[in-house]
Amino acid sequence: MPSEHSAKRDMPDRRGEVGDEKVVTKLSPWSMADTLARLSAVVAARGMEVFAVIDHSGKARDVGLDLRDTKLVIFGSPSAATPVIEAAPLAALDLPLRVVVWEDGYQTLVSYPAPAAVARRYGLDGDLADSIASIDALTSAVIDR
Repeated sequence: MPSEHSAKRDMPDRRGEVGDEKVVTKLSPWSMADTLARLSAVVAARGMEVFAVIDHSGKARDVGLDLRDTKLVIFGSPSAATPVIEAAPLAALDLPLRVVVWEDGYQTLVSYPAPAAVARRYGLDGDLADSIASIDALTSAVIDR
């Protein structure tokens, strides 16, 4: 049975349901390693910081399990996140920003919570919603040729 991701390979930017959450998935033309390096570079160029990279597939291998290459990158800027969390304390559940870079077959994908869904969840609008929506442009910069 094909997964949602394998069924829609020709869609470079798709928004789909994962449980009750909305998720954006973009196809990267780069390898996993190059996509991660580009993500780190774009984050730094925009004055943000990578706080952590969680290597899910590496940890799975450590305990003898097989998992497609999957890495979660947590990044952001306290100056951007603080006003959002101040306005909506539970937004700290979704901040700092996070992106999962993963492989599906021979393709590298970049997925993250849809900014509009996150903003709706916490009743954010205006500049507060825009600070979360910046992840769309950031990930596009990562995958653009």
